[in-house]
Amino acid sequence: MTTSPTARFSDRVENYIRYRPGYPPEVLELLRAECGLRPSHMVADIASGTGMFTRLLLENGNSVFAVEPNAEMRGSGVQQLESYKRLVAVAGTAEETTLVSASVDFVTAAQAAHWFDLPRARAEFVRILRPRGWCVLIWNERLTSSTAFLLDYEKLLLTYGTDYEEVRHEKTTAMIHEFFAPAPCEERIFSLRQQFDYEGAAGRLLSSSYAPLAGHPNYAPMMQELQRIFRTHSVEGKVEFEYKTRVYYGHL
Repeated sequence: MTTSPTARFSDRVENYIRYRPGYPPEVLELLRAECGLRPSHMVADIASGTGMFTRLLLENGNSVFAVEPNAEMRGSGVQQLESYKRLVAVAGTAEETTLVSASVDFVTAAQAAHWFDLPRARAEFVRILRPRGWCVLIWNERLTSSTAFLLDYEKLLLTYGTDYEEVRHEKTTAMIHEFFAPAPCEERIFSLRQQFDYEGAAGRLLSSSYAPLAGHPNYAPMMQELQRIFRTHSVEGKVEFEYKTRVYYGHL
């Protein structure tokens, strides 16, 4: 299993598309109300992946540079969003977007900034943003203890995950105010839920970069444990994942 942030999702694209949560519509409502987001604004969506957040921006009427270093994820995003004419896919990173200086009104990063070299990414965002442009960082934070199922699911990840504790995004969100400093940033939180049958729960698990795949010694016992906790906690054949969608926004 690769530890490179730009490569570690290459073999998880299908599960990522099918089973990862999207983002609440309230996020776009927030950006319109608090940041003045308009369809005329140019947006750089950094580490856009398969285009989940990019889609919301395109549906809002924005022109979007979808900057994604992983070729498989970027190609899937282009395929998913091919009907949108305002999309420009870019092979770049948060630290080197390849975009022109002062070319965008918003920089967004959804479920991604914990992979960035934050000082270098901040400098790059400052370079490509127009004066008084906005930076928006978003995470879907899976709750770990609100239900018995989620408690057992967290134990499963701690037991069988390859580097789960090392890559948890909470280590980055704890430093967000330092990232925006000396400017202040605002935070808003929204609720999000997913319900899955067993196939969906397995797909959601395997979409995570720290979940071992077939061939890894932890894979079989991990899947056996998932079956056990699904049988224990499912209601009418479903389990529920709960999230807090955290949105941080401000000027750099």
